[in-house]
Amino acid sequence: MEGKFPYTIVDANLVADPLVELSALAEQHGDETIFAFTVMPGPQLEMSVPLAKELKRRHPQSTMIWGGYFPTQHWDVCLAADYVDYVCRGHAEMVFLSLLGELTNGGNNFETIPGLAFRNAQGEAVSNLLAPIPHPDKLPHFNFNKLPLDRYVRKTFMGERTLGYHSSYGCPFFCNFCAVVNMVGGRWLPQSAETVANVARFYHEEHGVNAIEFYDNNFFVHEKRVAEFSERIMDLGIAWWGEGRIDTMLKYKPETWEMMRDAGLKMVFMGAESGSAETLARMDKGGKLVPEMTLEMARIMAHYDIVPEFSFVMGNPPEPEKDVSDTIEFIKQCKTINPATEVIMYLYTPVPLEGDLYDQAKDSGFAFPETLEAWISPEWLAFTQRRSGGMPWVGYPLQQRLHDFERVLNAYHPTSTDQKLTGNWRRLLKAVSGWRYHSGFYRFPLELRALHKLVAYQRPETSGF
Repeated sequence: MEGKFPYTIVDANLVADPLVELSALAEQHGDETIFAFTVMPGPQLEMSVPLAKELKRRHPQSTMIWGGYFPTQHWDVCLAADYVDYVCRGHAEMVFLSLLGELTNGGNNFETIPGLAFRNAQGEAVSNLLAPIPHPDKLPHFNFNKLPLDRYVRKTFMGERTLGYHSSYGCPFFCNFCAVVNMVGGRWLPQSAETVANVARFYHEEHGVNAIEFYDNNFFVHEKRVAEFSERIMDLGIAWWGEGRIDTMLKYKPETWEMMRDAGLKMVFMGAESGSAETLARMDKGGKLVPEMTLEMARIMAHYDIVPEFSFVMGNPPEPEKDVSDTIEFIKQCKTINPATEVIMYLYTPVPLEGDLYDQAKDSGFAFPETLEAWISPEWLAFTQRRSGGMPWVGYPLQQRLHDFERVLNAYHPTSTDQKLTGNWRRLLKAVSGWRYHSGFYRFPLELRALHKLVAYQRPETSGF
């Protein structure tokens, strides 16, 4: 496609000034310039809004296309901004190509392109139905030559040279707090084990990579694929990490666990979500997850010396106080069974997906912003990173209780991914925080705040992934 639609990738994380870089390209190509932004909620959105706005001001004849998680969910808000012309929703590889073809041929049959949102002849924002998800094994392999791959290699707790990869689309479950559901509608399409293993081998042999983070929404859906991948990379001696589901991995055979361990699996991120069975039922986890399953997973992973990384979505309506209390005690149970367990805590933040949780949030007065400028306010940036204190059903005392417990927990059980924290500092933090952790008195941990400034120990989610 390079010959038909020549393109340049500009990663705003790598260039000194993306506005200068992109504006120079627009000067070179004139009115034919098409800016295509991939936008995630949070920091990417915060950067994208003023950047897109200024590019459109400088180059009003250019075309601005947005895609990614945020525009898929909030396409109408994006098109309310006069600097965004089109939105490609969902997994939009073919949507984007179809739109480029229509634009370059001077056509306007936008209503025939599945997955496209646009302004109709009356100026109204409309969206076509989502397009079918293209199977990744039927798409061309990633063109790594278009990127300075070595600039993405970094040091993590798994290895000196760690690189990420995305080997599948979607997740087959319908959890009603998860934005992935609106992207894929319960579908999961993977690259073959052979393809993924070949990428790992390429990373290792051509770029010296010794650790890989798999960013798949759910890497561990299919046990046979994971086992084959593990067998194929056994000789590489690399470490790896991925995301999975507790109820799925509880069904794995012991031989698969042994193979994953021997192939270098170091940690698995899993959504434990809550210590309350009632809350889990409202979340519609699909596999009928109950808290006892999480405890069993902690035991299994301790046996195989693979670290479980459990995330918890706390403060869920309609009884946020009870949900927080139940989950705090449950987290401590997990740590008793497997002290190596990593714990990541988020406040519940709604996604526009019908279900009990979202309906209860709306009943409490919750509503999304209606402009991109409102979305990048400090309050809503915190919301997109699940750290917001502005949810109507979560009052300040409950927020503070969560923050205080998190500080005590991260002092008594510092994350293993923090490479700067030495053994002596870990022992000091454990000694100072021990009485709070065991007594359940988490309020006003002033001594831990002071130590935090001195030691700068980190939350697990900020330490590498």
